[in-house]
Amino acid sequence: MNMAQIPAAALSGVRVIEMGQLIAGPFCGKTLGEFGAEVIKIEAPGAGDPLRNWRLMQNGTSVWWQVQSRNKRSVALDLRQTEAQQIARQLIAEADVLVENFRPGTLEGWGMSPEQLHALNPRLVILRISGYGQTGPYRDLPGFGVIGEAMGGLRHLTAEPGRVPVRVGVSIGDTLAALHGVIGVMMALYHHKVNGGPGQVIDVALHEAVFNCMESLIPEYSAFGAVREAAGSALPGIAPSNAYPCEDGWVLVAGNGDSIFKRLMTAIGREDLAQAPDLADNMGRVARVEEIDAAIGDWTRGRRVQAVMQELARARVPAGKLYTARDIAEDPHYRARDMLLAQTTRDGDQLLVPGIVPKLSLTPGTLRSSAPHVGEDTDAVLAEAGLSTEQIALLRSKGVIQ
Repeated sequence: MNMAQIPAAALSGVRVIEMGQLIAGPFCGKTLGEFGAEVIKIEAPGAGDPLRNWRLMQNGTSVWWQVQSRNKRSVALDLRQTEAQQIARQLIAEADVLVENFRPGTLEGWGMSPEQLHALNPRLVILRISGYGQTGPYRDLPGFGVIGEAMGGLRHLTAEPGRVPVRVGVSIGDTLAALHGVIGVMMALYHHKVNGGPGQVIDVALHEAVFNCMESLIPEYSAFGAVREAAGSALPGIAPSNAYPCEDGWVLVAGNGDSIFKRLMTAIGREDLAQAPDLADNMGRVARVEEIDAAIGDWTRGRRVQAVMQELARARVPAGKLYTARDIAEDPHYRARDMLLAQTTRDGDQLLVPGIVPKLSLTPGTLRSSAPHVGEDTDAVLAEAGLSTEQIALLRSKGVIQ
């Protein structure tokens, strides 16, 4: 593809300053960067963002980092020093968006409260992600994603009945907070660029982002005093939707639509259940869910996963297997939709990395550059901000920058 064929990026011209570390704030920056925003990541000199050293490493750097920080530029500033704080203010003064996920009060302690920053840059959109939000009695408590998952109501439900709750397996609380942050940033940018409004502050709390996805949890408690409990792989109040045993693993079947249920029962040879009047709607099926689950399990138990999926596909019943990393990497549908991309790291290693979501028809996201080394872009970014070579050298000699 030549340059004339490369579509314009949706967020071309938007400059983002990313402050903070690990998951929630940086995931927001990653998403904005994938759709064309210029993302300048400010991290500490030396080790940089701790995510660089999390989980499995290649050439001394986490492969997770290679995904989380693609399309970003790295500026290494020691924000504990007043000169570094002044540089940060200088960069923020020319930015459209600031993303930060420090504990509430951190920016204020550096002389960068929203009021001070808006005095410098009235159009600035400030996204603040924290455990409990910028207000309320818990605001000063430390909070990671796992705590947000618990307070948001999710962790209580992720277990087999009577057993210890388990985590989802990924940092879902952080990611949900980041995605809510992206939504907020886009709304605020629209308000400024289309409606002419000033910049504003977006306050995202980890537990609130999780809580926002908890469906009918609170209305059911309000109306009926019902406290939803853990239900393992089932989906309480919706039937049938569960995991069922096969000869070589498990298959997930969602037969909870009225017409889908009839097709499912016919496919497994239970025409009696397909035609039962009291099973024609969800409420009736919920009352007999154990019987229905047992019938489906009896059918799947003597078959292999792939055979079950093929038979249910013919019956137009949603079904799927449990995918591992190997399954995803080898799946033709993932590849057909560009959800597995080849990336070359700064050290020359080849990696298969996740593609970009969502898919935009005219301005799709792109992987433009691999994740940077710590402070790789410090000199270039500061020079663009008007600092001379001598000033940059002096700051480096004082340990303000790297």
